[in-house]
Amino acid sequence: MPNAFVADLHAQMRLPVICAPMFIVSNPKLVIAQCMAGVVGSVPALNARPQSTLDEWLAEITETLGQHRAQAPDQKIAPFAINQIIHQSNDRLAADLASCAKYKVPLIITSLRAPGEVVDAVHGWGGKVLHDVTTVRHAEKALEAGVDGLILVCNGAGGHAGTLSPFALLAEVRRFYDGPIALSGAITTGEGVLAARAMGADFAYMGTRFIASEEANAAPAYKDMIVASAASDILYTPYFTGIPGNYLKGSITASGLDPDHLPSADVGVGFGADRIKPWKDVWGAGQGVGGVQHVATVAQIVATLHEEYATALQHITNEAFA
Repeated sequence: MPNAFVADLHAQMRLPVICAPMFIVSNPKLVIAQCMAGVVGSVPALNARPQSTLDEWLAEITETLGQHRAQAPDQKIAPFAINQIIHQSNDRLAADLASCAKYKVPLIITSLRAPGEVVDAVHGWGGKVLHDVTTVRHAEKALEAGVDGLILVCNGAGGHAGTLSPFALLAEVRRFYDGPIALSGAITTGEGVLAARAMGADFAYMGTRFIASEEANAAPAYKDMIVASAASDILYTPYFTGIPGNYLKGSITASGLDPDHLPSADVGVGFGADRIKPWKDVWGAGQGVGGVQHVATVAQIVATLHEEYATALQHITNEAFA
């Protein structure tokens, strides 16, 4: 029997894809386009600055999607998600949650610490909580906190990725958890989405592919670098934030550093207001950049993913070993 939450979400989607919330890059325009294309769109609450801007963004997203659903009731328009950083340094969390409660945000993606009391608050307005994890222990702690699903951030994913292979982490988590799982790790094609489903995940979790979209709030040079890069152009390092993450080597070079010879003794020395700013100056991306061929609209990207997914599924269906 499929999980009711998963079944309900799948029914609203064209493809089983949840778009990752990306610092700076994600904005209401991108989220609305993603949801309209039939995949879950998301944005970090902290992208809305000052805090009062979040209320404006939520109003725009909620009202726009509501209008489209009313005008085209048969169209698959996916719900959206807001990412919340659960950490003592986030002094906006209470205010941001209050804004989400006001608009009854359907999905909350939590990061860093297990969400604890946040889960009760979200459940109070009828929302669901998905939590980012990179290890089995993180998954166990999130489930103890009562989350509704897990997002496995595996080796090869953009930003602050884990070190475990998607195959390894998903298999181990599935030993003790049969609930909703989104899987990330270098997924930029429809074939990759199908692979995630075949492995036992309910959703693919994708970020890098949507950086190279017309709607994304990324510099043209960032989008062009995504298109021009391959997996060998990605560097995994803790240098810029103190937490290991995947970055485009080209952006590191453009910032005046040698990506092959970053200072390693003083972790995070590149992080600071008067130095190189991660995400703004040095750009994140996953190892799947080689699957991104050109900049396109979100609608075109999802259409391509859908075609790739369908073709791969047909291929497997015709496979002699099926």
